[in-house]
Amino acid sequence: MLVVLSGLPGVGKTTLARRVSSAVGAVHVRLDTIEAALTTSGVINASGGWSACPDAGYRIAYAVTADFLNAGHDVVADSVNPLAVTRQAWADAARAADALLVDVEVVCSDRDLHKRWVEARSSDIEGLTVPTWRQVEDRAYEPWSTGIIRVDTAAGIDQAAAAIIAAFRRRQATIVG
Repeated sequence: MLVVLSGLPGVGKTTLARRVSSAVGAVHVRLDTIEAALTTSGVINASGGWSACPDAGYRIAYAVTADFLNAGHDVVADSVNPLAVTRQAWADAARAADALLVDVEVVCSDRDLHKRWVEARSSDIEGLTVPTWRQVEDRAYEPWSTGIIRVDTAAGIDQAAAAIIAAFRRRQATIVG
């Protein structure tokens, strides 16, 4: 099974991904880790910057996720995933591995809380620069056109994690049952 957590920076995706993957025994694939490694390796600068290869991190994440799925592992993928094309690519990775897909949009409906979280963030990965609040506000983020699970971290990370874990277990029951 592939659980894809999507949402703006600073809404709690990584915290949720860590909790959910630990609770269900899944592999956590974090786009930030991949993109930071690409940056610190010098590959991005050698390629002409992120504008020359804007989807490099996502392409690696899809490939690594496909490998884990094909090896029989469940995966929790963690990325902003702002565009329909990236969302479709995750769906394609699940389909190619004959895995179930659970799309989750993570939001924080309390704008002031979200802003505080973004402004208080610091990078936990060498090579990762966290966005400013202005960058979060200005980010392109297309609305979803397919059915998703939406969790709101303003109501609490524990509640959001529980909702995702419950959805995972319901989907898992359809495989077993």
